Amino acid sequence: MNPDTVYRPLPATFTARDVMRDAPVIPVIVVHDVAHAVPMARALVAGGIRMLEVTLRTPVALEAIRAIAQEVPEAVVGAGTVRSAADAKAAAQAGARFAVSPGFTVSVGRACRDLGLPLLPGVATGSEIMMAQDEGYDALKFFPAMQAGGAAMLKAWAGPFAEVSFCPTGGVSPANAQEFLALPNVACVGGSWLTPADAVAAGAWDHITRLARAAAGLARPGT
Repeated sequence: MNPDTVYRPLPATFTARDVMRDAPVIPVIVVHDVAHAVPMARALVAGGIRMLEVTLRTPVALEAIRAIAQEVPEAVVGAGTVRSAADAKAAAQAGARFAVSPGFTVSVGRACRDLGLPLLPGVATGSEIMMAQDEGYDALKFFPAMQAGGAAMLKAWAGPFAEVSFCPTGGVSPANAQEFLALPNVACVGGSWLTPADAVAAGAWDHITRLARAAAGLARPGT
């Protein structure tokens, strides 16, 4: 880790809101080669991003989570694309410390709660927000953010769902991230631009560190 990067201590038992408040961006990571997992995680941590969402979209995802959990103690690795109770259990067993889902189901919510795994569930409608709230979830992923209404939708939700905090993901980029982060009900954003496939394939870890540093420096007026 870069000696200039200082992280605040996390509570022993942290929540999804703690995950969201840690940095302005949660990187959405797709790992195709497990050999890339550890150096990529170290590069992100060096740039000021330690909450790492490794999506369960590839055959090596769980192995990548396990490697990061074991070899990069400064990172807080989580599992993304958690779609079932079985996914949640497998992720926790691999060492994931939080979970992110593309949608919300009661079974996933309760499985994560039973596992002690903070969950950031995905929502795209008011009804889904209410379902998540019924199960005690009020820190939510807005997905797919741009296709589901973007910043305008989040502004509309600020009235009826004032107590809910969002992480918009899906179509978020350096070009529009600041627009989302300026909203009072947005704690952070999720995006894949911190780990571009060509940079990962080339082992351009310094470039990824620079991307992470720029993301970590984004302003969040509401936090």
